Amino acid sequence: MKDVPTVFPDGLHLRCITRREDPRDALISRGNVKLSGLPKGARIATSSLRRQAQLLRIRPDFDMLQLRGNLDTRLKKLDNGEFDAIILAGAGVKRLGWQDRITELMDPDVSLPAIGQGALGIETRTGDEYINGLVAFFDHPETSCAVRAERALLKRLEGGCQVPIAAYGALEGDTLRLTGLVASIDGKAVVKDAVSGPKDRAEALGVELAERLLEMGAYDILKDLYDVKPPGGA
Repeated sequence: MKDVPTVFPDGLHLRCITRREDPRDALISRGNVKLSGLPKGARIATSSLRRQAQLLRIRPDFDMLQLRGNLDTRLKKLDNGEFDAIILAGAGVKRLGWQDRITELMDPDVSLPAIGQGALGIETRTGDEYINGLVAFFDHPETSCAVRAERALLKRLEGGCQVPIAAYGALEGDTLRLTGLVASIDGKAVVKDAVSGPKDRAEALGVELAERLLEMGAYDILKDLYDVKPPGGA
């Protein structure tokens, strides 16, 4: 879901969001050294500006490097000594059965996940009653609620997967708590806040939090990266 656009072509919609795997980012390091134990100037590789910004926020000494390729290629680059550590989505590592390679699953307070990270979605034709009914059982209500709130925030901020925007929703009974973050690429400017409310207002809560982030300074960060409507311009 973290790579699914927030706007669908006419006639298509997001019918189901499946039960979420672990949404956290995974640190995989040489020597199994945890984040707190990595030396000054450690070479950390990631394909995500979101992860880069949040790590630089807490460890500006890190040497952040770009990471490309499929998962086994990325792990080989680490094992060959190109990096001291790499950051990946924990869900993908687990789904491929390589969870034993994970050094540490990073707390959302350290690295807030990408919108929809760990969840899968099924896109269908809006008018296809047969297919919509056939796949309905895949939908996991709690995950769907949280991810739709996250996606509403992203849609209002008009961001994509290569913008340092993060959000994570979690349900406690009938209450949804949504945390959101916008950061500059170098991690020097970070805006973070959270909202809580009834789960049946999930998407409205996402928009509300996005507006709050924009007012707190996210607009000044994002307008330098792309055209974004100012606070109150939704």
